[in-house]
Amino acid sequence: MHYLLALILSISFLTTTAHASNSSEGCDNNSDCIEVGRWDIGIALGYGEKSNPLKDFDDIPLYAIPTIAYYGDQWFFDNGNIGYTLTEGENYTINLVGTFSTDRAFFYRWDPSNIFLLKGNSVERVTTKGPTIMATSSEPEIDTSELTNRNFTYLGGAEAFLYTRFGIVKASVAHDLFNVHNGTEAQLKWLYNIPLDSWNFEFAAVLDWKSEQVVDYYYGIRPSESPYWSEKYQAESALNQSIEFTGQYVLTENWSLLLVARYTDIADAIVDSPLVEKDYTTTYFVGAAYRF
Repeated sequence: MHYLLALILSISFLTTTAHASNSSEGCDNNSDCIEVGRWDIGIALGYGEKSNPLKDFDDIPLYAIPTIAYYGDQWFFDNGNIGYTLTEGENYTINLVGTFSTDRAFFYRWDPSNIFLLKGNSVERVTTKGPTIMATSSEPEIDTSELTNRNFTYLGGAEAFLYTRFGIVKASVAHDLFNVHNGTEAQLKWLYNIPLDSWNFEFAAVLDWKSEQVVDYYYGIRPSESPYWSEKYQAESALNQSIEFTGQYVLTENWSLLLVARYTDIADAIVDSPLVEKDYTTTYFVGAAYRF
């Protein structure tokens, strides 16, 4: 995974499950913890971009990214994740959790993975407006403007957190709840946080496994889209690998500067799809975050 030598930024600030705190003193400015029984609402304003590995699809700009979370004694909502804590101890937490699939975000500009908590039913496809590039091989090109819908779905499963002196280890597995693709996804993630005065740095390494059904639904070709490629490309399960970095500088009780990004090395089983032209995707965002 040679691309991982380039340690570039991550959107984990908005997607990583935060820690809940029962402390009467609350959470300090340098932590991502959330006080139990209080809504945590914020918005990050700035500029960023999510590169799109799909052919004929534009990169996705990021200007304003809201975040919202609430942790009760057991139930919680965290940036689209809905969960219930089954058991927890000093060094571990086990939750039942629901979350949305992220692969659809490459096909639709307004997918929740691109702009969280967007209210509305628009499913605008982001395509380039330039001329179509003709194939240089004898294999037919896919007309991406004629693709059928890749529908939204919600995943349900379990996650476990292990808190160690060497960071936090998260393991999760979830299955399609809406019978869209009937696939399963699993994740293993390591996070390490370094607070330093007004600075806070977080590093992460992630393994994302997707079953054959997930890969086939999003990156496979229907016979109506291309009879040739529906036979030629046969989906298999895939393992994506990512690195993440978040840098945050606290200005006041409510304001902080933010530098976040992610680099993902896409599995060969996905790159082999005729819809995909890049074997990696990056996300970055630079701006200021306000916490209400």
